Amino acid sequence: MPKRFGARTALFCTLLAILVAVVVSGVLGHRVSVALDKTSQLAATVAALVVYWRAAAREQGTERRWRLWMVASTGSLAVGLCAWIWGQLFLGVSLPSSTLAPLGFILTPVLALGAVLTLAHGAADSLPNHRSKLVVVLDGLIVVGSLFVLTWVSALESIARAWATSGPGFATVVAHPVAYLVLLVTLLVTSWTHRPVRQTPMLFLALAALAQSASGWIFAWLVSHGAEAIPPLADVGFMVCPVLLLLSSLAPTRGKHARTGGLGTGELLHLLVPYLPMLITGLFIVVGTATGVRFNPLEIYAGLGVVLLVVVRQLVTLMDNARLLDQLHESREQLRHQAFHDPLTGVANRELFRERLTAALRRGEPVVLAFIDVDGFKHVNDNFGHAEGDAVLRIVATRLQHCVRDEDTVARLGGDEFGVLVESGEVDPSEIGNRVLDALRSPHQTQGREHEVRASVGIAHRTTQDATVTADDMLGSADAAMYTAKRLGKGMVVVHGSLPAPEPA
Repeated sequence: MPKRFGARTALFCTLLAILVAVVVSGVLGHRVSVALDKTSQLAATVAALVVYWRAAAREQGTERRWRLWMVASTGSLAVGLCAWIWGQLFLGVSLPSSTLAPLGFILTPVLALGAVLTLAHGAADSLPNHRSKLVVVLDGLIVVGSLFVLTWVSALESIARAWATSGPGFATVVAHPVAYLVLLVTLLVTSWTHRPVRQTPMLFLALAALAQSASGWIFAWLVSHGAEAIPPLADVGFMVCPVLLLLSSLAPTRGKHARTGGLGTGELLHLLVPYLPMLITGLFIVVGTATGVRFNPLEIYAGLGVVLLVVVRQLVTLMDNARLLDQLHESREQLRHQAFHDPLTGVANRELFRERLTAALRRGEPVVLAFIDVDGFKHVNDNFGHAEGDAVLRIVATRLQHCVRDEDTVARLGGDEFGVLVESGEVDPSEIGNRVLDALRSPHQTQGREHEVRASVGIAHRTTQDATVTADDMLGSADAAMYTAKRLGKGMVVVHGSLPAPEPA
């Protein structure tokens, strides 16, 4: 499908280039060139209408509704072209035309705007907060303000003066390119926030709006200066627009709008588009100032207003970036906590316990390691269920935390096994073990029940630095001492003894 559409695009662009060259050259004469120009526009418009109608008949839901809007839009353009051809070529109506043509031309972008809003409304995308919505509004105002300054300085001021003296007939001439400009800005803004709008048909619709608006402004400027006929070159945008609408109707759409890992087109537009019109406007004003152009107060205040909007946008963006950085920091801390802590009890897991034990051994500080097995836990788990057993484990973890210092580490090493790491200080290993037994001696109160559980504690300690002793050595010694305590009758403490210091060299 994409290859076929690429071939069609190349074919239509080639035919369009030939048509434009023939019309602009004037080799066929003015009247024949105008007739060829307008009839080709009508043919492309009718073709787009038919394709949109057939596609709408196959689709459902949002896809069907936005295509029906485009059927109405292209139908309005076809009516406008028919009225224009009849009025200009057969009746000789003077410009600006007061026939049905201007109404059809103005309704075309209005109905297309309905298609864009329908597609955006049916999207699942949503803005995360009010500041993000404010940024979208500010971006739209920056684009509109920049384009206003640019068009006002270049042509709009003289057009407005003609409007004031020409009456309502000229108002339709100005409303036509303005409506397409609104459509273009709406397409840009919705494409930043709604992923389904970032489709190939909408791209061609935006290009069609740009082409039609450009020629529309030229047409309005010429009419405001009393032109009775429009040069073929000024009509190029009008010729291009129907072909782009036809390509929009033929363009493939994506069924799923999946997010990729890289910076997408919509995100890139979100970053660049608000500033491109402002940059062009700024360069235009700089060149105008350098060449001696004098700007009136409206132009100056409008330019300053656009700059102020950019400043406000940047402030809002900085606030959002700061918030996102805070959220990122919190998320990283949460992930780190989840990676190194037991999800049931909230104490350190085996990996963090081993990491801290290894660090303590490297520092050469005195270390006491208690390996604790909860006696009686299997009875609770088997007779009262896993939920009751989990409640007992949480109570055990809390009591172990309360019987040591805050800087010491309590960890759940697996199942009903816990570890306590006491670093630095002159601490009696047996005293640590007895403190653990005392903490677990009183009954464990759960929801309406009491459970008697005890502990077998094996302790390994090291008082001198020994580079050959590893965390696994300490854990193995404490584990062996714990099993010795269980064999001797449970509910007691067994100290493995000091590990040997290295032999003097």
